[in-house]
Amino acid sequence: MTRTGTSRAGSKPGPAKPAAKGGTAAAPKPAARPRATPPASLKASAAALRKRQIAAGPDAVPKRPRKSKVTPDRLEQLVAVARTSLEDDKAEDIRVLDVTGRSDFTDCMIIATGQVERQLQAMAVHVEEALEKAGRKLRRSDIQASPDWVLIDAGDLVIHLFRPEARATYALERMWGPESPAPEGAASG
Repeated sequence: MTRTGTSRAGSKPGPAKPAAKGGTAAAPKPAARPRATPPASLKASAAALRKRQIAAGPDAVPKRPRKSKVTPDRLEQLVAVARTSLEDDKAEDIRVLDVTGRSDFTDCMIIATGQVERQLQAMAVHVEEALEKAGRKLRRSDIQASPDWVLIDAGDLVIHLFRPEARATYALERMWGPESPAPEGAASG
């Protein structure tokens, strides 16, 4: 049985939709709404803010806040925990670099080598577990991994785990080590 009726006010009658369970006609689907665009005044004010920030220089652009700073004793403890974990996993050429005053994002870096991707992943998991036992819980976003390099950001301690080829390519020891160039404004000699 078909039925003819009107679908919306002011519309012409059309064929009725088949009845749904329970004997009533199914409701028509609402039309897709067009996406709203921001008003021109909002776009203009955002553009003006960007121009003011650029004109004021890099200090005007807000920086990502640094994780809370730990005491030197606490940092030494975290370094010892991470180093022990890496040594237990047979990491090679473990280097601890003090970058206090040379880096805005950390005070200490540990660089170590693993031979294969699987070893890097195991070292990262074990370091994370060891740091958590020592009271430094990491978020999922604090560990970045690729087949050749794992980066663990524990705030004042950043750990880089490399395969040998990637470690030679990036040469972080030359960039951050004691023989690296002094930061701008630092007295040399």
